[in-house]
Amino acid sequence: MSRRVVEADVVIIGSGISAAMVAEKLADERNCKIVVVEAGDESDPLPTRAGLRRRFLDYGESPWRNDHLDGYDVAAMQSRSMQVGGLAMHWGGVTPRFSPEDFRIRTVFGIYDDWPISYDDLEPFYQEAEERIGVAGEQGPAELDPRSKPFPQPALPLSYNLALLQRWAAKAGVPMWSQPSAKNSVRYQDRPACCRNDTCFPACPIGAKYSPDFTWNALRRSGRVELLTRTVVRRLDCDPGSARVASAVAVSRDRPAEPLELRAGTFVVAAGYLWSSHLLLGSRSSRFPDGLANRSGNVGKYICGHRNINAFVSLPMELYPGLNEQHSLVSKQFMRSGAAPRYIRHDLRVWESTAGQSPRLRDADGKLLLGDALLADWRQRAAVGSARVRSYYDVLPDRGSEITLDPARRTPWGDPLPRLSWRDAKESAELRLLTEARITELFDHLAKVGGGKVVSSRVDDFQDHPAGGCRMGAKPETSVTDGWGRTHDHENLFVVGAPTCVSASCANGTLTFAALSLRSAAEIGRAFPSRA
Repeated sequence: MSRRVVEADVVIIGSGISAAMVAEKLADERNCKIVVVEAGDESDPLPTRAGLRRRFLDYGESPWRNDHLDGYDVAAMQSRSMQVGGLAMHWGGVTPRFSPEDFRIRTVFGIYDDWPISYDDLEPFYQEAEERIGVAGEQGPAELDPRSKPFPQPALPLSYNLALLQRWAAKAGVPMWSQPSAKNSVRYQDRPACCRNDTCFPACPIGAKYSPDFTWNALRRSGRVELLTRTVVRRLDCDPGSARVASAVAVSRDRPAEPLELRAGTFVVAAGYLWSSHLLLGSRSSRFPDGLANRSGNVGKYICGHRNINAFVSLPMELYPGLNEQHSLVSKQFMRSGAAPRYIRHDLRVWESTAGQSPRLRDADGKLLLGDALLADWRQRAAVGSARVRSYYDVLPDRGSEITLDPARRTPWGDPLPRLSWRDAKESAELRLLTEARITELFDHLAKVGGGKVVSSRVDDFQDHPAGGCRMGAKPETSVTDGWGRTHDHENLFVVGAPTCVSASCANGTLTFAALSLRSAAEIGRAFPSRA
């Protein structure tokens, strides 16, 4: 049977935010042919999103059409999305950095493992990611929130409610500041400023929030990248007698009967925490019976994330809804606690919460409220405000927190599907109840200082912002890639972004995934001539 062959200098597998960062940096700085392969469909273009949002509100229709593949459902999977742009097509846009301690857990706390790179190694790539994405933010106290340069955009302005809640937190001894966000506070990269009118969900209808399709659209318009959609990479093959990856075997969902082979000098796996490990494990052969990059047996191991505790606090203050309710305050005070006898680290976030306090057209007896009557009713119910507080706490992963191949379930192409199992490291398992109790005590303290009370709380059992599976390390015996994302076993095979994380911190990981990808791109680019 004839085989269609696509040749390139660099083949990138996946089209999420990590892939977008690698492709853009290489295209900006190096002369090389880049082919990107995405299993999913095109994402809906910006002009359609207002209409999709309207249908979501009116009829409950999914606003994310074609963002999954039938036959690829996996139990316990977090953050599922398979389309051009990946999950960041409908992310919240929250972009904090990890703290310096995250990269030195064993050095500072005497447990688990250090990363092979430091915060200082990653810091310039954090800055670059913020500039490429367009992050609006303010620097917190330097000892809590270190950075070498200002944010590329001013912070999103605090609403009236958040300004009041910031003063409340300060009375409790907790400095808080505007959460960094990939939403424009000013016009940036030909995209408008955020209107702050809470239409972010399910997708920003004007493009003020960054999503990777903006990067892909620009790259494709300029002809600097070829993007193959609806194309599933099934395995990677090495040259006979060599550990160099020679080709990717794929199938087009539009032409399934015609085999497709992608050949390149460099391969970049950017398929997220789940599908990156799945591809490497599935690339088995007689020479590599456990899959590629898996000499250490650590592909798919150490899947990491963090849990959160969420509470609502009733406060004697007037809070009025309707302006940028998705925006929050953040503090890193409890992430940067230094050496501690026990490993307890978490962030703190505060939002306004206006449940039951929005203006209403009818009172409890069904009487119509208009004009002054409506305003009087709203003011009366706003006299007792409500704040939402939440803390993510770090969960160190056990090696048995893993992705394996499921012998009982197959993709439509006959390949084993992945199977996920989450397991805390011994240190985290032992400290879970104490960590949750400490955070609950903090919430109670905040409420007491404000003259209020905690009215409800919840501990989410799932681990959010997952990462790992191909973790980086200095020793090939205990890791999958080096500090640049290059696999120890195959010199021309890189894994980028979330899978390379050693741990998941106490904060959203997307900006860190992007920064790690840019650092990998810097190393990948050394093999190609600079653009004049």
